[in-house]
Amino acid sequence: MHEILRVENLRVAFSMGRMTINAVNGVSFTVQSGETVGLVGESGCGKTTVARCIVRLMDPTHGKIYFNGIEITALPERKLRPLRQNLQMVFQDAATSLNPRMTVHQTLMEPLQLFGIASRAQRKEREQEVLSLMSLEESHLARYPHQLSGGQQQRVAIARAVITDPLFIVLDEPTASQDAAVKVQLIALLHDLQQKLGLAYTYISHDLSTVRSLCHRILVMYLGKVVEEGPVDEIFDHPLHPYTRALISAIPIPDPKAKREKIRLKGETPSLIDIPMGCSLQDRCPSVMQRCREQDPPLRNVRHEHHLACFKFDESDRSDLWGNES
Repeated sequence: MHEILRVENLRVAFSMGRMTINAVNGVSFTVQSGETVGLVGESGCGKTTVARCIVRLMDPTHGKIYFNGIEITALPERKLRPLRQNLQMVFQDAATSLNPRMTVHQTLMEPLQLFGIASRAQRKEREQEVLSLMSLEESHLARYPHQLSGGQQQRVAIARAVITDPLFIVLDEPTASQDAAVKVQLIALLHDLQQKLGLAYTYISHDLSTVRSLCHRILVMYLGKVVEEGPVDEIFDHPLHPYTRALISAIPIPDPKAKREKIRLKGETPSLIDIPMGCSLQDRCPSVMQRCREQDPPLRNVRHEHHLACFKFDESDRSDLWGNES
């Protein structure tokens, strides 16, 4: 494995008159080849803004982004364009991300022509390979997006990203607009593609049930900051941050007889215009302390590869946090 993506202290601020909105505030992480790193959190936490910065659809205010060893943070478009063959993105709503005036065949041919990949005969062969990977039929090639189901539209969008043989794909909530059965199929498809093609993903989602199925590591974001980070099983089995615990407690359980205590955070998410001093969760947290209102907890390693931004860890008996460990 080698490092495909490195994001260092990413910050994105928007000006609204005299006010500044800090949409992303100091996010850092890496993605290795063949790895899926998830960014999770409620709508408005900044995860999609991070995704758009990675593929340079948006420029960060501060920080650095390295793709396959090359810093692309401020790379001019003429130098960035050749890298886009290996740096792709799949958007949440395939119906709006696909050109309604282009057939599936035209949609798949466009990136091959744009990057000058292969000859005409080889392009047709590549198209057939990708069509097979997506479990789409030859008959789909002549169809327009409106003639496809939602699941088929998203498969075409994934095919368009995969056809250039990329190293890395940003997946921005690719299952959000699909029903439960299609979600399962798309997650299985993405996992299969990763195994066959060696792809690395950054997976953006608020659906934690799909996150556990696909991701190796996850970052939990709240109001533009990472509040907890670690291997997916570690975070799901031993969530430490009150916000992470609340998110995981809300995951539906398939067994109607099974019960899980739901943790409800009080109040509403603060506005990005008026984030309180100290911990941004302080007004909703059931374990808030005076220290939380005065200082912003740093993200630090608390166990193995488990990182946490919460002062409660300092005050708690660790046996309470990890069962019988001390």
